[in-house]
Amino acid sequence: MEPVERYIASNDWITALLLLGLIALVFARSMFYSRFENFIILPFNNKYVVLYNKKGRLLSGFHIAMCVFQLLNLALFAYLAGLAFDGEMRWGTRFIFPVILGGLLVFTLLKVGAQLLAGYLFESEQLAASMVFSKLSYLNYSALILFAANLLLTYLTPQSQVVAGIGLFLLITINAIGWISVLKIHQKVIASQFFYFILYLCALEISPFLIISGLLKA
Repeated sequence: MEPVERYIASNDWITALLLLGLIALVFARSMFYSRFENFIILPFNNKYVVLYNKKGRLLSGFHIAMCVFQLLNLALFAYLAGLAFDGEMRWGTRFIFPVILGGLLVFTLLKVGAQLLAGYLFESEQLAASMVFSKLSYLNYSALILFAANLLLTYLTPQSQVVAGIGLFLLITINAIGWISVLKIHQKVIASQFFYFILYLCALEISPFLIISGLLKA
């Protein structure tokens, strides 16, 4: 009977990414403790958005640290969920992760830049910046859920479609709550500029995801 060589994929690089994300989270909590306390209850109370949705909101140390945490965990979740739903043949290489991370970073920067530019062109910079901050805050919060999902998918339940599915459901749910909150906060302004809002919604919110969906299917 001939010996069969078995290859066991190393999780060291994933551990390093999770540790890096955890460092960003610990930094945000320790350096901005009061802000973190308001942030942690965001889906149940929009006090965080009301308190910190001010000038310079997008460049604060806390917001940047949480965006780093979000990007790392969102990209890692996309990789691990891909393994769970699509198998090793297509996703089973660590070299696809930098592509996912780079794609998310470029997509986020382009999308945020386009939204801020649209706000400038339509003379509604404050509204645009406020909406970007609010949506990013909820996306950053959902990264807390994805962090837990990534831990499970890496160490306890590798390639579990149940864990990946629950993580995806919670990601969508939290960001849907964020969208509802944004609409409630800005409902008067949106009502007065309804045409521009519909244009913004189609051009900058819906079409990018349709394009990405088409590219992935291709």
